[in-house]
Amino acid sequence: MYNAQINFKIHHIAPAFGYPSWKGYFCNMYNPLLQHINSPADLKKISLEQLPSLAQELRDFIIDIVATKEGHLGASLGVVELTIALHYVFNTPIDNLVWDVGHQAYGHKILTGRRDIFHTNRQLNGISGFPNRTESEYDAFGVGHSSTAISAVLGMAIAAALKGDKKEHIAVIGDASIASGMAFEALNHAGDTNANILVILNDNAIGIDPSVGALKSYLTGIKKGKANHQHNIFEALNFEYSGPIDGHNLAKLISELKRLKQIKGPKFLHVVTTKGKGLKQAEDNQVTYHAPGKFNAKTGELTPKTAVIQPPKYQDVFGETILDLALKNDKIIGITPAMPTGSSLKIMMEALPKRAIDVGIAEQHAVTLAAGMATEGMVVFCNIYSTFMQRAYDQLIHDVCLQNLPVIFCLDRAGLVGEDGATHHGVFDISFLRCIPNLIIFEPINEVELRNILYTAQLGLPNPIAIRYPRGRGILVDWKQPYQKIEIGSGTCIHKGNQIAILTIGHIGNNISQVFEKLNETEKSQVSHYNMRFMKPLDVALLHNIFKTHHTIITLENGAITGGFGTAILEFAATHNYTHTIARFGIPDTFIEHGSITQLQEIAGIDAQSIYKTVLQFL
Repeated sequence: MYNAQINFKIHHIAPAFGYPSWKGYFCNMYNPLLQHINSPADLKKISLEQLPSLAQELRDFIIDIVATKEGHLGASLGVVELTIALHYVFNTPIDNLVWDVGHQAYGHKILTGRRDIFHTNRQLNGISGFPNRTESEYDAFGVGHSSTAISAVLGMAIAAALKGDKKEHIAVIGDASIASGMAFEALNHAGDTNANILVILNDNAIGIDPSVGALKSYLTGIKKGKANHQHNIFEALNFEYSGPIDGHNLAKLISELKRLKQIKGPKFLHVVTTKGKGLKQAEDNQVTYHAPGKFNAKTGELTPKTAVIQPPKYQDVFGETILDLALKNDKIIGITPAMPTGSSLKIMMEALPKRAIDVGIAEQHAVTLAAGMATEGMVVFCNIYSTFMQRAYDQLIHDVCLQNLPVIFCLDRAGLVGEDGATHHGVFDISFLRCIPNLIIFEPINEVELRNILYTAQLGLPNPIAIRYPRGRGILVDWKQPYQKIEIGSGTCIHKGNQIAILTIGHIGNNISQVFEKLNETEKSQVSHYNMRFMKPLDVALLHNIFKTHHTIITLENGAITGGFGTAILEFAATHNYTHTIARFGIPDTFIEHGSITQLQEIAGIDAQSIYKTVLQFL
């Protein structure tokens, strides 16, 4: 927002005015109200008439930081007034406030003692991009996945009643998240209790992509005054319903929250907001500005990308390839639970809308829907982020693998994902998939292998298959090569040596090319690199050859080391009585927090330098 000259002056002038840095000077100069708020207690000292000014300051503060540090923008801008009103009316942290998903919690963090460190958001050793119980007493429940808030506050309310505690319990949930099965389960239970909870529906008609489904149409009808309140679905579930009200009208919000605070039992407040409120580009382009990357804080314009030709993102390889295949194979169906843009299934949705389906935030339904279609001979590509596949584990086992239905699961964001942190790392899938009978598990080392396995899968497989690939870009610019069928359970040799064999799975295997750059010619001749590709079935013939011709085995995977690919190699060695030295590299048995992917790989010890040091030890 400020040019280098102004930044330089502020940096040197600030200490003269008693501020340790330009951040303190900036906060005092441009945020006369916000600078005094270190807790909700401070917030309550501000008059009602001043709150709209505070809302503007808070909105500007979020924009200024996210413009340079990146993060989730639109959702937090949309709930600025609601955030202020909640902390103004309720006695947090005694009263429990839970934000569903957590994309919208930046204002909450700033008002609850984290203003001066908010610039560290999502950075290594900085604050989390989501509410986190270990970070603040104001973060009543850790979130990151959707549709958990109502269940959590209901549990808190029931527990509080049993203990005789008198306090409030508030869940803020979006119109996309409330359509999820878990949210409905919680509403159904809560309506059959006298639990003192308030569910606030933040209705902005969008999650990451526009909301879908019959409930969205129902909510739209309410907002337009067309719904019959005698048949209000929330009142039918025994909630005291209120709304819809303008979520940007602070006076109205505060008045209604105070009224609802006096009513006991389950309550439901329908609040209508605009995602990206206060930044025109974010309001007009809500999908793009959900998490826009760097942008100009003053104009809202996105920072131009470099014109250098880069390899594609893996998600785009999926999106472009499935459309190409679908145009030639009319049995192909694409399914995603609320991630058409993030998975790039949107490419197919725009070209073949009847054959590409967004089911909303409903991973369980997505998997069994795919199973049902597979029974009718359809070739179903079910694209789910790895971390969200955890939510449909029963359906994967019971509805797909037990019946051996050839659903093609495309697990995007597999492995470490970076700044989104522990809730979003897709590091457990190899471990929880490998134990399921009938399931093939594959991970490509580059874009061509991803393209070819998608082609192979749609030709017809006797089993379901899980194809995992990472967030971000591949390594090849020229990736649209002629399709080639991949033999199921086959690995490949990238470099042949005679002492140490490095066995890798997936894109992380490209780190080994950096290892070879560090080795001299004599060392290179002693080290082999095998791209195993399949976690299940393993290439048994190739493994026997490897164990017979090398004395040391190193495994590398971008996933949990417990029960993962390296464990599969240990099991193979034990089964066949091999006594080789086997060193495994993967994600350690701990939750990895947020940071850049490069930083997190170093922390996990799966970076090239860590492998290089081990190779030298064994040489």
